[in-house]
Order: sequence, then structure tokens, then C-alpha cells
Amino acid sequence: APSIRLSPATRSLFDEPLAIAVQGLGPQQQVTLRTSLRDETGELFQASARYQAGDDGELDLARCPALPGGSFSGLEPMGLLWALQPQKPFWYMMKRDVQSPFLLQLEVFEGHGKPPGRLLAQAQHERAFLRDGVRRVPVREGRIRATLFLPPGEDTFPGIIDIHGLAGGLFEHRASLLANHGFVTLALAYYQYEDLPQNPTELHLEYFEEAVNYMLQHPQVKGPGIGLLGFSKGGELCLAMAAFLKNITAVASLNGPVTTTVIPLRYKDRIIPIWTAYEQRIKVTDSNILDCSDVLMDPFHTPGNRSLIPIEKAEAQLLFIVGQDDHVVKSEYYATEVCKLLQAQGKKNFQILSYPGTGHCIDPPFFPLYPIGNHPLFHKRAVLGGEFGAYSKAQVHAWPQIQAFFQKYLNDK
Repeated sequence: APSIRLSPATRSLFDEPLAIAVQGLGPQQQVTLRTSLRDETGELFQASARYQAGDDGELDLARCPALPGGSFSGLEPMGLLWALQPQKPFWYMMKRDVQSPFLLQLEVFEGHGKPPGRLLAQAQHERAFLRDGVRRVPVREGRIRATLFLPPGEDTFPGIIDIHGLAGGLFEHRASLLANHGFVTLALAYYQYEDLPQNPTELHLEYFEEAVNYMLQHPQVKGPGIGLLGFSKGGELCLAMAAFLKNITAVASLNGPVTTTVIPLRYKDRIIPIWTAYEQRIKVTDSNILDCSDVLMDPFHTPGNRSLIPIEKAEAQLLFIVGQDDHVVKSEYYATEVCKLLQAQGKKNFQILSYPGTGHCIDPPFFPLYPIGNHPLFHKRAVLGGEFGAYSKAQVHAWPQIQAFFQKYLNDK
């Protein structure tokens, strides 16, 4: 009888590859493989692909290309994971409770028909966010509202603060996965969470400074400085922290603006005002979805622009990770222009990783593409950008680059 062989067999980390093979099929037998996963709200994500077994009845996704007609085609060993798509349109795969795994269902059906033929084999696999021994510690110190993740053991480790975008709340999936790779990570909320402001009129850098000091005082954080990892508005905040605060050694910005956006920023007696957004520049697609690519004015051709973050003051190493198909922020243009300014001042503390076919959302590997979602400013459906195959390759390339960047600059020799 056909059976599914997985490696690792029963459980793997969400950002790890999963080897998938089917044994016991007939010679050159045609089958459809389907994966299913329900998120914590019960929403279903699915992907399917058509395959043909070898002469020996074996089907190994690392060696057999998927045939046209499914969610993807070609040689894509992890296609059944990165191609998962919500059955409810425009739904984002989110992991709220990182202490429990996602449960992945795999099924093998006879033939290439629609609907699929007879069920031949099935298996379950856990996709986990915490490896054994990683500790999750809720943090309520002073004003800080966060979750700390500590790698196994009593050693000291490089410390990273992870800051998310304008969605508000507390996101732990990226910080938890990073802790598996040997970093003390602090997933930091900054609004719309517990007793933090719901609709702040300004954000205070002193709050983020408190989080930096908390990390530096932690006995398992290897000093003398820490790293910052931010997505979208979080990337902007990380760049501002590096410009104004001490003890920031390395910053990775994922599609972050280089001006202050949406919520003004205050540090002591200085206010960085928000950059101008022109709603009249919004385009509307045929399906009534916004395209906000051109909403923000060009911040580099405005003399005396007070919204531009003074990144030249940062002593940290800077890594800009940008999607060339970002429809929310012109992140590739911003990163390139900022690095030109730094270069003109004789600085060399920057690098850019730029990915074609990649939109605004850049999650760790194997999270599904989220090409259309809620715009953080206009609160309507908007194009975020990205293409399935290109985005999956960008995730797999960027994730170890982020880790290597922090390992290099935070492991003070």
C-alpha cells in the first residue's frame, strides 16, 4: 500500500525544510498530493500538486518535478508548504500561540482529476515554533510589554529586539524562530496591546530605549550592544533607535521606511514629524483593491526634510532587506538613496539585499505569500505585492543572511 515518508518524521521547526516522499505506488502512477493546515481561528489553508511516480513506484519531491495543473509546477521540494493558500480570500497566516505547533495534513490521491480521486495515503506532521529547551518569558517591566525568548542553556547569547509593523499588538512568530538559532530575542509591542496606547498621537523613543536597557541588563544577553530587527513601521523605528540611542550594534530593516510615517516620533524635546502621504495618488484596481505605491512623496528631493530619519548618526551596521515589488513602501528606492547619502559621507556601515518578485511582507521561510491585505494606513484592501515562487526563494535566502549578519556583528570578539 502507498505510504508517505517524511523527514523529520513527525515534527520539524516551521522554518526548516521538510523532505516529502511517497512509497509503494505503481510504476509511473499519476497522483495528486495535497497539504492542509488550519490556523488558530480555524481558517483552512491548502495547496496541491500533480505528480507522476518513477518506474520503481517511488515519488521523491526533491527529485520529481510537479506537473502543470496544481498550485505550482516544476522541481519545488517545499512547494506544498510555501504554496499554501487561504480558502477565505485575503487571509493572513498568523501564529498567535508559538507554544503549540501548526498541524500539517498530507494526503495522496489517485490521478489528476478534479475533484481528486481515491485517497491512497495520508500523514500528519507538526510544524513547531520552539525547539526543545527554548524558554518563553512574558515581560511586564516598567512600561515594557513584550515576550522574551531564551535559547537552551545558561550561556550568554547575542540579543535582538524584534519590532513589527502598524498592525499593532504583539507578534511572536519571528522572535521565537530566531531564538531557536541562538539569539535572545525580545518581541516588543508598542501600541494596541494590553495597557499600551490604542491610538497614540506620537510614539516616544524613550519606551524603546527602556527595552534596549532591559536587554543589556539581562544576564544572558551578550553585550556590549544589541541588534534590532524591524518590519515595515518596525524597520523605521529600528533605524530611528539606531540614530538616537546608544548601544545599538546592528540593525536589519525589512521593507522599512526611512522617514517617519503615520505616527510622529518624539525623543526628549525633539519631534520627527510624519512624512506627507497624498491620498489622491491612490490607484484603484478593477477588483476595487487599492494600489498605494505612489502615495508617499519622494523624501530625498525636499530640502530640509525634517521627517527623514538622520540615519547618518547611526553607528550600527545596517542591513536593508527590500522587496522589489513592494506596493506599500518604495523600499528598494529608499534603501538605495539612503546608502548613497551614507556613502557620500564616507560611511561603509550598510548593505542591501534586494529581492525580485517580493512584496511588502517578508516573513521567515515557508509562510505563505500575502499579496493583498489590509493597508496599515487606509484600512482597506490593498496590493502588498509579490509572486509565489520568487517570494519563496527570497524567504529561504534572506533568513540565514539575517542570522549571519547578527552573528557577525553581535558576537563581539
